Amino acid sequence: MPTPRDDYAATVEAIAGLVEDLESSLVATGTVGVGIPGTLSPATGLVKNANSTWLIGRPLDRDLEARLRRPVRIANDANCFALSEASDGAGRGARVVFGVILGTGTGGGIVVDGRALVGPNAVAGEWGHNPLPWPRGDEWPGPPCYCGKTGCLETFLSGPGLARDHERATGARLTAAELCRRAAHDPAAEATLARYEDRLARGLAAVVNVLDPDVIVLGGGLSNLDRLYAAVPRLWGAHAFSDRVDTPLRAPLHGDSSGVRGAAWLWPA
Repeated sequence: MPTPRDDYAATVEAIAGLVEDLESSLVATGTVGVGIPGTLSPATGLVKNANSTWLIGRPLDRDLEARLRRPVRIANDANCFALSEASDGAGRGARVVFGVILGTGTGGGIVVDGRALVGPNAVAGEWGHNPLPWPRGDEWPGPPCYCGKTGCLETFLSGPGLARDHERATGARLTAAELCRRAAHDPAAEATLARYEDRLARGLAAVVNVLDPDVIVLGGGLSNLDRLYAAVPRLWGAHAFSDRVDTPLRAPLHGDSSGVRGAAWLWPA
């Protein structure tokens, strides 16, 4: 269902309503896991770093628990995605999996030995709010980001970031999906996607340099762009601090369902 934008109370009610509808149809009561575009601050217990900005500063877990009258587990949506793909998806059997979200925002999650890595600040894997590595002259200081910085990877690699890059280059307003459809016959759209692939390759090369994961799995709407899986590994070797990069770049096995599957994995069987 569409997210009730800029309305926190309606968002809580929408989530609770979905749970109740599911349980009514199943005639059963389940555990509740929620993936959010942000995380709960270990310092305050409130949501931070959410690109759904109306969640920031709110006790989402406690409000959902009160509304549903049961415990609720909440985790970053990229962590949920990575957990799903590491458990029984494209990263199954790998010790270290880096899951990438390329959608409305840009995020990442790390799973080690079947467990999501959260970290003492609850920001493990948040590569989308690091600057674009090795920026070229026309990429610095970069577009403004909702986080208050400029030039974050999210401003280049999210779906809206891709669309804005095309508009800056051509003046034409197209969605990311329209750009992908046009690339085969529109040189300007093709040039925009080529820039995107180069930037994604630089961003992931930095991840390889720091984490050196066994598998990288792409998620989010732009993970459906098949050309990424050939183009990006062809480009990232120029930036990785290695003689070659053997890390596979894979599409998600569970597609758009992987994030919610990972939220379910927050509870033990």
